[in-house]
Order: sequence, then structure tokens, then C-alpha cells
Amino acid sequence: MREYVFRRLLLIPVLLLGITVIDFVFINMAPGDPVTAMLDPQDVRRMSQADIQARREALGLNKPAHIRYLLWLKELSRGNLGHSMIQSRPVAQLVVEGVKNTFLLMALSLIVGTGLGISLGILSALRPYSHVDYFLTALAFTGVAMPSFFLALILILVGAVELRWFPTSGIITPGVPPSLLDRLRHLVLPVMAISFGGMASILRYTRSSMLEVLGQEYVVAARAKGLSEFNVIGRHAFKNALLPIITILGLSLPTLFGGSVIIETLFNIPGIGSLMVNALNARDYPVMMGGILLSGLLILCSNLLADIAYALADPRIRY
Repeated sequence: MREYVFRRLLLIPVLLLGITVIDFVFINMAPGDPVTAMLDPQDVRRMSQADIQARREALGLNKPAHIRYLLWLKELSRGNLGHSMIQSRPVAQLVVEGVKNTFLLMALSLIVGTGLGISLGILSALRPYSHVDYFLTALAFTGVAMPSFFLALILILVGAVELRWFPTSGIITPGVPPSLLDRLRHLVLPVMAISFGGMASILRYTRSSMLEVLGQEYVVAARAKGLSEFNVIGRHAFKNALLPIITILGLSLPTLFGGSVIIETLFNIPGIGSLMVNALNARDYPVMMGGILLSGLLILCSNLLADIAYALADPRIRY
């Protein structure tokens, strides 16, 4: 197991290098650049090509793409992610400021979605083909089919505009001393919008896995021995139904990160998602590469954690 984890850790830098190369190529193939994004279209028409070229040279955009990538890679090896071309601030500083809010949003969404999904999935499996099971199955299919941005718009309309229970945007209330309670109040609607889809997927897989396990002979034997239903479900059935759930959890982390891009933009949360959207609109290449590097690292680490969790959940699995 240690050798497997060590080999996977050695592969992470190689895979990240491939991810950054592909993304850098596609970023530079997109039309426009930071100079045209910073200037008003009317100003661009009045400026001469020499002035526009001078601005590009000042930002280092006159060099070929492969040279710019090698220069970026050289600075990355020194721990420097570069400076934002628009905000003139270090990319690492911008990423650190945004990653706190994004990770808090992702952590809460993962806890809520996983907790509800597993609980409702077990309940659905314990009462198969009942009214409760049919309702939870319909709820799961609704969560899988409904896009997170559409649910977010409904939550804003109902929870913020009509009922006025929660704020519509931001992470803190202006003019109010920052507090954890105020921050959590701003995150209620975004967490509901992100976690609903994950909860639906986990519910479906938990129900299916539990139904398969509950029909096994060792579960029947455990009940015949007089064990309580809590011990039968918790210690015997659920433990052996974990593998499909771990797979979904491992895949849900990148999905949560991708969903946060849209949700943070809708709720105006200053996180990595909104930072990436703003950088994309402004063609801010260093900020985009910093966000891509972070998301790629998150995906690779989540896959590694899922593989480790397999071995911990089922001792028969060996790498």
C-alpha cells in the first residue's frame, strides 16, 4: 500500500504538467488577449498598432506561446505563480484569499450532501417499494436532472426575494462585524444549491448498494443471532456497502469544485470560482493558470484519497 501511494504521489507532478500544457494551449487559442480586454473597444479603434503592440510587450505577450509557458513553468518551480495582469497583485495572494471561501463552501456542501444522501439512501433501502421509497427515488431523480444554477435561481427567488430569510449575495453583511454565524447565513442558499445534486447521486447509490447487501446471508444470520437492527445495519450491512459510495464521493469533489464556479458567480461569493470567471473574461492568463493548477491538484488528490479509502473499507483490496 505504501509503495502504491508513493508511486501515485510521484505521478501527480507529471500529470499536473500535462494538464497545464493542455490548458495553456487552449487558453492561448481563444480570441482576444488581456490588452483588448482591458481597453474599451472605442479606444482600441483609435489607438495605433504601435501603441497596442507596446502594451503587449509591457505584459510580455509579444513572446511566442511556448516561451511564455516555459517562463511560467520556471517561476512556478520557484514557488511563484506570477502576477495578475489586471489587478497587478500576486496570483498566490488572490488564490489564497479565494480558496478559503471556496473550501468552506465545498466542505459544507460535501457534509450536507453526503450526510443526507447516505441517511435517506439507507431509509429508502430499509423500506423498498413503499411510499417513502417512491418519494425518495423521485427526489433523487429530480436532484440528478436539475442543474445547480437553476436550483440556485429558485432558491434566490423564494428564500431571498420572497421570504427574505437569507441574503442574496456576498459572504458577509456590510457594516456588520464579521462572524462565523453571519458567514454561515450567507452560505445557506449556495450550500443547498450545490449539495442537492450530490445528495441525489449518493442517495441512489446508497439505496442500490444497501439493497444488494441486505439480501446477503451474513445479514440474515446476524439478525437470526438476535443482534439489534442498529448493529446489523451499521456494523455489518453498511460497511460492506461502502465501496460504491466511496467511488461517488471521490468523483464528487471535482464536481463540487466545478459547480462552485457557477454558484459563486450567481451569489457573488469571492472564491476561486468567481476569480476564475473574472480572469477568463479579462483574459488574465496567470490567474487562470493558477486556478487550473489548483483544480487539477484537487482532482488528482481526491482520486488518490478514494483509492486509499477503498483499502481501508475493504481489507481484501490490495494494490
